[in-house]
Amino acid sequence: MILSFYFSNRSLDRIPDDSSPKIVKEKEVILEPAFPERIKFINPTFLGNFQRNYYGDSIPDNLIRNWRLELGEGKSKVGKDTSLWRGAGWTGQPLMIEEDNVLYVLQGAYDYNYRKINAETGTVIWQYKFDDIVKGTGTLWKNNSEKDSLELRYLILQGSRYGFDRSLRDRVIPSYRAISAMTGQEAWRLNVWATRSYSRDVDASAAYIGDTAYIGLENGYFISFLPHPKYTHKVHGIIQPSILDSSKLYSSKDIKSHGGNLVTEASPAILGNHVYIASGSGHVYGYNIDKKKIDWQFDVGSDLDGSPVVTNDSCLLISIEKQYIKGKGGILKLNPKKTGKAAVEWFFPVPNKNLAHWQGGVIGSVGVSDFYQKDSINQIAAFNTIDGNFYVVMHTKIDKSIKVKDYNNKNEFYKPKELFSYKVGPSIATPIIIPPRILVAAYSGLYVFEYDKNYNFKLLAKAPGEFEATPFAYQGKVYIASRGGYLYCLGSEVSQVKNDTIQSN
Repeated sequence: MILSFYFSNRSLDRIPDDSSPKIVKEKEVILEPAFPERIKFINPTFLGNFQRNYYGDSIPDNLIRNWRLELGEGKSKVGKDTSLWRGAGWTGQPLMIEEDNVLYVLQGAYDYNYRKINAETGTVIWQYKFDDIVKGTGTLWKNNSEKDSLELRYLILQGSRYGFDRSLRDRVIPSYRAISAMTGQEAWRLNVWATRSYSRDVDASAAYIGDTAYIGLENGYFISFLPHPKYTHKVHGIIQPSILDSSKLYSSKDIKSHGGNLVTEASPAILGNHVYIASGSGHVYGYNIDKKKIDWQFDVGSDLDGSPVVTNDSCLLISIEKQYIKGKGGILKLNPKKTGKAAVEWFFPVPNKNLAHWQGGVIGSVGVSDFYQKDSINQIAAFNTIDGNFYVVMHTKIDKSIKVKDYNNKNEFYKPKELFSYKVGPSIATPIIIPPRILVAAYSGLYVFEYDKNYNFKLLAKAPGEFEATPFAYQGKVYIASRGGYLYCLGSEVSQVKNDTIQSN
């Protein structure tokens, strides 16, 4: 059945059907459009692709400001508290397209607006307003079966917080939407239904294969759906996409241990015939695309915020926050061809440290060199921690000289070979690696590191600012939003600006 959703006090976890007819899903047909292709996707989703391991083509050796765009501010609620949020933050990575040979950045912000921006000048082309702050990164989807309408051929699938003027008990919370990349016009809205989770936001970036998309919602459900406006239907007064399948990413045991913190914020990754998703309920799940069901899982127990990252040796790198666990947070490398503790390739624990509501561990995702180095032998991984350290490890090599306790102090696992660490201060952003450079965003500023073939690292450039979003780097320019209120374009050379440094926020 086509599924629609409403709030029910009696059964929060039941997904009711509406009276709509069954979906007759046609086989995707790639049609030649009646118009020339106008848009090329450069960075179509969080961390560049559905393996979550592409970051652009080049990191500059300096961080000189080319332009900055004020993103403003907006009010948002966390529980009963209202606060003012400035600029943009986690995950907040800009998407990028090339349209008619001109580069554009697509950026969500805390002033509720999503913008299309000329990447050369910082000029806003259009903006679309959500009902609350936009935290997550969207996904660009090309409608291959649309041959007549430019507006419907290129869609941005983007989420937001649940709505400043709304109650979490409202029947309709349309916090996930499709917007035309050409014009900013809305195509549909998805009602994120109420569950035992305390959130109805959408932070994740969808992954897709052809005409079917996959995403985890902050209500604790994983869904597959059809982005095509052809399959939309009007329910509860809004035009909604068709949901093909849904899976609950928590159990009664998780409710007991996590309460309402069953939020899924991570973006799904595709490896083989599985979609992998990290859940705030403490599990990594594998959804079998062919069987249309979850048939693999690995239990951690902590809140998992970072997105799974796929490596060239067909493994997953998982970020672990220090919450609900007896041991330390850190990074876990899993082989999804195995189950239980046999699936663990290594574990890298990091020190505990309280910051805001975090107790330590790793919040952001892991950056890897795998997209840029096709072998599976000398691949590096980089990550930021709440305790303030930036680490680089050889994720394909194990240090057998030491074993460490796992995240629950139960088992012992090997660590990967550590190559480098640097005190950048607390960070929840994802470092981006484009060999031979790594760009790190932290609350204390931006850092560019360079390394040689022997993995000797040096700091090339540093710029002040307050950053928690993940940057994107293309054609020698860096694009990143700050908590100070701005979107920046940075590079090695000045481009028509008088003040050539980032201003402290």
